[in-house]
Amino acid sequence: MSEPHRYEGLTENIWLALEIGNSRLHWALFRGETLDCAWNSDYLPESVIYQLAQSQTLNDLLIAIFPTKDRTRELTKTNTSSSFSSLPLLLLASVVPSQTAIWQTYPNVRVITLDEIPLQGMYPTFGIDRALALWGAGKTWGFPTLVIDAGTTLTFTAADANQCLVGGAILPGLGLQFATLSKQTGQLPLVEIPDLTFLPPRFALQTTEAIQSGVIYTFIAGIKDFIQAWWKLFPDGKITIKGGHRTLIISYLQVLYPDIVEHLIVDTNLIFRGMREIVIGDE
Repeated sequence: MSEPHRYEGLTENIWLALEIGNSRLHWALFRGETLDCAWNSDYLPESVIYQLAQSQTLNDLLIAIFPTKDRTRELTKTNTSSSFSSLPLLLLASVVPSQTAIWQTYPNVRVITLDEIPLQGMYPTFGIDRALALWGAGKTWGFPTLVIDAGTTLTFTAADANQCLVGGAILPGLGLQFATLSKQTGQLPLVEIPDLTFLPPRFALQTTEAIQSGVIYTFIAGIKDFIQAWWKLFPDGKITIKGGHRTLIISYLQVLYPDIVEHLIVDTNLIFRGMREIVIGDE
């Protein structure tokens, strides 16, 4: 493992973290070691990066990222008018190479690479998002730890008490599973992810509910199986869950396997916590 980079330029004690996911941008604003706020946005055009480069205050910077002023005021309410002597650091982690290239034009950007994360046993194609989330979970909640990320994909990623990668799994997330049935068959309809706090009937009598039943019950059963396998390896291991579908999954687990829910730690900012640990460890 190479020597970690030095992160200079934590301007005005303020810096930005950006995770580029498969579907959206995930942002965080830090004041030193404190995560001030986090939010999501759609992919942004290159013109926005030019606006960032012209920013003189925190308020200008946030408006460039999030054009709606009212939304900006929700993000942070203090010291937004303070001036920068130079642009704040943008710490970047990405799983979308085309987006990475666009954001590298920001004047003060640092792209995090695997060799900066102190986890042992990582393989070359291990996703930077999974690595950072696992590192953030372990440093925040303790090792050994299992991270469940319920987003576009569903991933399981684990590390042992020695901060060594145990391994994990990747499968299509809820949305992809519903979409694939429609795209790859001749007659099955496109079924949206149900915005329900209750489960569909297991043995359904119409097509839409049959698709919901098939996807949801096997999806939740798979999560339960991985959790139980984790506990066999590490009976006292921590489990954290993040991702856009976490709330729906937890509500289903609460009905089917309430004993599991009692042990889940919900933390939507694991990747940002991992980024912070990289910065802290480098000072």
